[in-house]
Amino acid sequence: MSASTITPQAPLRVGPLQAARHGLALAGRGITKIRKTPVQLVDVILTPVVFLLMFVYLFGGAIGGGDLDAYLQTIVPGIMVMTVFQASIGIGVSLNTDASTGVFDRFRSMPIARSAPLVGAVLADLIRYLVSLAVLLALATVMGYRVETTPLALLVAVPLLVAFGLSFSWISVFLGMLVKTPGSVQGIMTILVLPLTFASNVFVPSQTMPGWLQTWSEVNPVSLMSETLRGLMNGGAVAGPLLGSLLWMAGVVAVFFPLAMRAYRRNAG
Repeated sequence: MSASTITPQAPLRVGPLQAARHGLALAGRGITKIRKTPVQLVDVILTPVVFLLMFVYLFGGAIGGGDLDAYLQTIVPGIMVMTVFQASIGIGVSLNTDASTGVFDRFRSMPIARSAPLVGAVLADLIRYLVSLAVLLALATVMGYRVETTPLALLVAVPLLVAFGLSFSWISVFLGMLVKTPGSVQGIMTILVLPLTFASNVFVPSQTMPGWLQTWSEVNPVSLMSETLRGLMNGGAVAGPLLGSLLWMAGVVAVFFPLAMRAYRRNAG
């Protein structure tokens, strides 16, 4: 049956738990797509590998004062944050592609919560985050990185980081529903992600930056989450940067989830 012959149903009113079940069901669809076309994971696997090797072995001597081991301990948690942040670009591109195929018309004809297609797509992106983090941590371990606290701290850090990525992915979802082409989504998200990443303490300490940039770096969500992971994995303060990270996450979801849903409803017609 073509998308043009599908009769949309009235929006289904469901409770939060039922909406969550619908979202999980559609997350399975996204995971199946990744399993059938694992080439989708190439970017999230290669990007952290290239950045880690490049910054440690090309720039680490200059940035870290010649102590590559110390610089490795500092940069790995930061690149973990950068990895999930950049991985969030893919979901907007994927949803924008889906919109052009008429798949949202099919979703509208199904007795599911209106939020389920977007929530399902976001939850399916969990696989991208976990794969990229696993590859990054495996390489970092080979290069000499060690968690200096406890394995439990790492088990806390990874879900926290995934939640950070899922929260910021709503920006990408919103753009995926708003702009016309997948290339536009990728371009706009790249313009957003790169300045946030490089104007942070991922690669260099904030104290080495000019005053105005240092001020921004200290409240940058990428910096705050990097400091949180460093505290959890290397030892140090956690409460302050964690609170800042959680505030950013809550704010982004509060703003961009409703914007994404509004754009989805408009997109779906």
